[in-house]
Amino acid sequence: MKDRDSIMETGLLKMELKGIPRRTFIKYCAATAVALGLDYYFGGLFAEAATTALNKKPVIWIQGQGCTGCSCSLLSSLNPGPGEVLLDLVSMRFNSTVMNAAGHLSIKALEDTVKEGGYLLVVEGSIPTRDPRYCVVEGLPFDEIVLKASKNADAVIAAGSCAAYGGIPRAGFTGAKGVSEIVSGKPVVNIPGCPLKPDWLAGTLLYYLSFNELPPLDSDNRPLAYFGSHFVHDTCPRASYFERGQFLEDWNNPATVDWCLLKMGCKGPVTYADCNRIWWNDGVSTCIRAGSPCAGCTQPQFYKDLAPLYVSPLPPGREDEAMPVAQRARGIHAGSVALGAGIAAAPFVINKVADLLKKKKEGVSHDGE
Repeated sequence: MKDRDSIMETGLLKMELKGIPRRTFIKYCAATAVALGLDYYFGGLFAEAATTALNKKPVIWIQGQGCTGCSCSLLSSLNPGPGEVLLDLVSMRFNSTVMNAAGHLSIKALEDTVKEGGYLLVVEGSIPTRDPRYCVVEGLPFDEIVLKASKNADAVIAAGSCAAYGGIPRAGFTGAKGVSEIVSGKPVVNIPGCPLKPDWLAGTLLYYLSFNELPPLDSDNRPLAYFGSHFVHDTCPRASYFERGQFLEDWNNPATVDWCLLKMGCKGPVTYADCNRIWWNDGVSTCIRAGSPCAGCTQPQFYKDLAPLYVSPLPPGREDEAMPVAQRARGIHAGSVALGAGIAAAPFVINKVADLLKKKKEGVSHDGE
């Protein structure tokens, strides 16, 4: 115990030398524990896992058909930054965006880690399947790289919507797929988002290192605490306007600039994420607070089935049904943790719920539908 305490103290001192006070780091770990549905005192366990890991968990990070936006999001994180989370917390063996090595040296690091086994594989970007030439990495089709890299991995993390479900590339002609459609026989956790929020990845890593298992997942393999408990709409800062039926229709009208963005394409009522609860960029803002409607980027249907982004998901003239629709959607969620699992597209969900409401008002039971 004494040795372990000494190691933890050394780890916290190391954080302080890098400009991160121990109180700040421990508070971050406690907040992460709470976000994951645990009591705050588990933060100490998270901090211990982060600072006493003599043999850091090896990580391989590979990138396919994407824009590197998730890597950029991670590299822009603060308190703690990417160095403390991904370099002190784990051993980043391969990441073509941030590693110093290149060419045969970097490939050797990748191959040696795969041969050694016992690592976490992080995949960023979708996997094209229609023609292997659409995405070639180090002379090999990306799907082969993914299968090869996942062979000896303990678990696979699909970082971002492209890796999780195909994302924007899936709407194109490359036959883009998510990791779970390619990899079998390995636990896969999806951390969607376009891009992902660094806290989601850091929290998942802290949980795994603390308990040697992935956190509880919803039916779409997303960490339940971040994506399965509430809609973006539930904590929307424009909710009062939504409830009054006041919807923004003109971006240039200063009198209505803060009104509900539903008519401008907001998918918040059918999107699971904690964006409005825990803000991005060290608590600076969120998409909706910055004036952008929710694009539904954490849903499996993004982007293809939620486009166009700036068009209301409700048919013209039916925006007045939005409030009871959202209320009814929350009722469905209470009985089933993953409403999004059976969604084909946001318009379908809203229309379906509206029909159920209509039947209920007419005295027709909807049990079993």
